[in-house]
Amino acid sequence: MWTEFRTKPPRARRGPRLACAALALFLTAAPVSAASAAAPAPDLAARAGAPAPPRTVPALTDWQGASGAYRFSGRTRLVAHDAAARRVARTLADDLRAAGKGTVPVTGGAARDGDIVVDVDARDKKLGAEGYELRAGARLEITGAAETGAFYGTRTLLQLLAHDERIPAGRTVDVPRYKERGVGVCACYVHISTDWLENLVRDMAYHKLNQLLLELKVKSAAHPEANSWGYYTKDEIRRLVALGAKYHVTIVPEINSPGHMDPWIQDRPDLQLVDTDGNAQPSRLDVTKPEALAYYKSLIDEYGEVFPGPWWHMGADEYMLGSDFAKYPHVLEYARARYGPDATPQDAFIDFVNRVEAYAASKGKRLRIWNDGLTGANTVPVTPGTTVEHWLNVNVGPSQLIAQGHPVMNAAYSLYVIRGGFHSDTEKLYDEQWDPRSFEGEKLASRTGVTGAKISLWPDNGRGETENEVAEAAFLPLNHIAQTTWGAPHPDAGYAGFTDRAAAVGHAPGVRDLTRVPLADGTYTLTDRAHRTTPARVRLTRTADGYATLTNAAGACLETRAGKLTLNVPLEPGSAVTWETCDAKNTLQRWQLTADRGGLRITNAITRMTLDATGTGGLAQYPPDQRPPTAWALTRA
Repeated sequence: MWTEFRTKPPRARRGPRLACAALALFLTAAPVSAASAAAPAPDLAARAGAPAPPRTVPALTDWQGASGAYRFSGRTRLVAHDAAARRVARTLADDLRAAGKGTVPVTGGAARDGDIVVDVDARDKKLGAEGYELRAGARLEITGAAETGAFYGTRTLLQLLAHDERIPAGRTVDVPRYKERGVGVCACYVHISTDWLENLVRDMAYHKLNQLLLELKVKSAAHPEANSWGYYTKDEIRRLVALGAKYHVTIVPEINSPGHMDPWIQDRPDLQLVDTDGNAQPSRLDVTKPEALAYYKSLIDEYGEVFPGPWWHMGADEYMLGSDFAKYPHVLEYARARYGPDATPQDAFIDFVNRVEAYAASKGKRLRIWNDGLTGANTVPVTPGTTVEHWLNVNVGPSQLIAQGHPVMNAAYSLYVIRGGFHSDTEKLYDEQWDPRSFEGEKLASRTGVTGAKISLWPDNGRGETENEVAEAAFLPLNHIAQTTWGAPHPDAGYAGFTDRAAAVGHAPGVRDLTRVPLADGTYTLTDRAHRTTPARVRLTRTADGYATLTNAAGACLETRAGKLTLNVPLEPGSAVTWETCDAKNTLQRWQLTADRGGLRITNAITRMTLDATGTGGLAQYPPDQRPPTAWALTRA
C-alpha cells in the first residue's frame, strides 16, 4: 500500500495544514441505526472457539462467556462509592437518559441484582490508566484502576445497551494497545459549528478515542487585527473543553507556525518573511526576528486562558511550501551567526521550533509538531521529547525519529479526509490489516516509540463538502482508527463484517441530529420578524445532506458568493447574499434552519455566518457574535 503514497506527492498544500481539509467530523450524525449492538460477532467466536462476544467498537477480544444474562430495567441503579466512581456514574446516568433509558439514580448503597456497579480500584495494576474489567451477570460491574478506565467501561456498556437491554453474561478485561487515539480537525480558516464539534467529542469518547487536535483561531483580545472570521469565542472554547474533560477527550490546540501564519499575520507585514525581491509573505513568520517569537508567545499565553491541557501543537509544517530558503538569504545569515559556519537555513527553522518548545515547557505544556520539516538538512537537532506527528514520507523516517528521542504519532496521509478531495480508503486499509506501525514510507516491526494514530480532517476546498457530508465520510475512518489504536486491526474476517459492526454500534447518546430540517418541503412566505425586508415567496427544499435551499418566485436560489475567498469560501463579514442561478451541487446555496427567539436562524452551511437583513432591504451574512442574528419567519403559503 505504501508504494502508492511514496510515488504520489501530496495534493497541493496537503500538509497538515494544507490539508486543512476536510474538517468535518462525522458528527452530523446523520443517524446510523444502532441495530443489534449486542448481537454476536461470528468471526471472533469462530476464531476463539468460544461463545461470541457482544459486538462493540473497539471489539472485545478476550470475552469469556457464561450462562445467563444481565438485564437492565426500570429498577436499575448506578452504584458508586468513591468520588471518581461517582463522577463516572453521573456521566453514565446522563448518557442513559439521552439514550432513552430513563432516569437512573446514582447511589452509594449496597448493590442488588439488576444494578450497575462502577468502581475505581488503583490496586488493579493490570488495567493501567485506561483499561477496565466488565463482568455481566445478575448485576453488571465495571472496574477501572483509574477513573478513565472505568469511564471506558461505561462506553462499552452503552454500546451493549444500544439495541438490547439483555446483555449476555460474561467477563472481559479490555486494555488499549496505544495511548494516543485521535482525530485531528483543521478549523484553521473556515469555521466548523460548535454543535458539530460537540458531536465529535461525544462520538470519539463512545469509541474510546482520547485526543482531539484542533487547529483553530480563538478570537483575540491581544491582537484584534487578526480577528478575521473563522474564529471561536473564548466562551465557546471553554464549553468545548469542559465537554472534553467530562468525556475524557484531551483537546490539543494548534496555531501553525512559522508557516501558514496568514490567519494571524496577514495584517502584520512587520512580522512577515520578505524575499529578495522585497515581497512580503503573509503566510510565513520571519523566524529571525525577536518580535516574531514574542508575538507567537503571546498567542500561546492567550490560548492558555481557555486550553488548560498538557499539550501545545505548533504545526511547523510546510514553511517553504512553494518556495525555498534561497529566496531568503538573511535566514542563512541568522543561522550561521547563531550556530557557526556549517549551519544551514533549516537550522534557523529548528531554532524557532526549539525556542517555542522551551516556552511551552515553561508553561507546563509539551510540544507537538508535524514531521515534514524534519528533512535531515539541519545540523541543530529538535529538542528530544518533542512529539512528532508523521504524515509524509521524507528523508528522516519514523524509526530515525524514535531513535532521536521523539515519541511518534502516526498521522498518515492515508488517514486523511479532505473536503472535496481525498477520502481515506478504509476498506483497503482494513483488508491490508493496517495498524499504527504502518507509516508513510516505513512499516515498523515494533510498537515501541509509537504513541498511536489519528485520522485528520482538512478543508482544502472549503466548499467541497458540507459538515454533514464530511460527517458521513468520516464515520467509517473514525470507527477504523478506534479499532486499530485500541485493539486488533482485523476483528472481523471481512470488511463487510466490520462495517456491520460499526453500523450496529452507531453514534453516541446525546449526539444531535444535525441533518434535521424543521420545516417540510413546500412554499412559504419569508419575512424577518423586525420587518426590515419585503416579504418574499420562496420554495423550501431539503437537500440530501440535511440542509435546505430557498428558491424565489423567479426560480433563483439564495446564495452567498461575494467578497474575498479563503479556501474557495466567501468569508468576508457583511458580504452580500443574493439570488443566483440554482445549482444542486453548489454548497453555498445550502442553509441550516434552527429555532431562535421565536423564529428561525438561517445559517449558511459552508460559511457558518447567519443570513441577516441589512435594514436597507438587502441581505448579508455576518458572524453570529458580531451582530444579533436576524430572526426569520417562514409561513406556509
